[in-house]
Amino acid sequence: MTSFRNAHIRVGAVILAFAIIGGCSSTSGSDAADESRDIQGEALTECLSGQTIPAGSTLNISTTVAPITSIVANVAGGLADITGIVPEGTNSHTFEPSPSVAATLAKTDVIFANGLVLEEPTKELADTNLPSSAALCELGTAVLPVDDYIYDFSFPKDGGKPNPHLWTDPKLATKYVTLIRDVLVKMDPSNAAAYTSNAAAYTVKLDELDAAVTTASATLPAEDRRLLTYHDAYAYFANDYGWEVLGAIQPSDFAEPTSREVGDLITQVKSSKVKAIFGSEVFPSAVLEQIGRETGVTYVDVLRDDDLLGEPGDAEHSFLGLMQFDYVTMIEALGGDATALRNLDISDVAPDNARYPQ
Repeated sequence: MTSFRNAHIRVGAVILAFAIIGGCSSTSGSDAADESRDIQGEALTECLSGQTIPAGSTLNISTTVAPITSIVANVAGGLADITGIVPEGTNSHTFEPSPSVAATLAKTDVIFANGLVLEEPTKELADTNLPSSAALCELGTAVLPVDDYIYDFSFPKDGGKPNPHLWTDPKLATKYVTLIRDVLVKMDPSNAAAYTSNAAAYTVKLDELDAAVTTASATLPAEDRRLLTYHDAYAYFANDYGWEVLGAIQPSDFAEPTSREVGDLITQVKSSKVKAIFGSEVFPSAVLEQIGRETGVTYVDVLRDDDLLGEPGDAEHSFLGLMQFDYVTMIEALGGDATALRNLDISDVAPDNARYPQ
């Protein structure tokens, strides 16, 4: 292997506050990247480097975060053995796989990760334990040009880690599907027709999600299409759908706020005049009630970016279900009409037999 390293809305009057809100805009660029390398090209080459499996055998796939597991499962359609590595409800930015994951990786033909420096400990374990015939496919790194990387509040350029949350943007998720299809067709050509058909059907679903997000977003005036979130997971979405990310409260180092920082945050929340502030179901904060009381701003604490709804096997436990839930939550909390999103058919296009660690 050539290693490429590097439900119902619950509303309260509180706001997450681990640090002061960042500046009022996000920036993109490649300052932190080694411009002498074709990082995207290297990642794409690695994705397609896996050896073809013998006819009649089953492709063994590993995945990292649950949204990627769900997307891969829809393209594979029950024809591959898929094992997720990052447990749902876990902070994927700090997750370190247990040594037992090495045994899974040792029999993996291809591992699909997000990339953009999200899963470094898992990548390190994969580099050591994947068979030489396997591929480590970083989907985000392979589909996004380096010049389009976003560095912002929780992901500053000087930290060297771009915002990795491409999958929350339906347009970029479609690119994931295309690349997953290409990898599976190359490695398991006996099932190429099924992979191609599943990918086409799933792309239709993502196109419908894209259209519904556009329609529902348009029910909000531009001044209300502003996001103040706890976890900085919607930067690429905002760029593509005409939203503005005002800030993210969670800093990159996960530090607790000082009393002065909490006071400054309260002042900034009041001055921003946002209608709602969005927290994360995965990242609770002990200072929410205090800031909510003092700002009077509605706090919605149920967003999730890589923890699917329900339990494995439930109808809503899918990438499509997750995206529908998040964007209905955002748009309705800000006063918009999310009917177009609520009317989506979020059913999978193929059986999802993947193993999702909990």
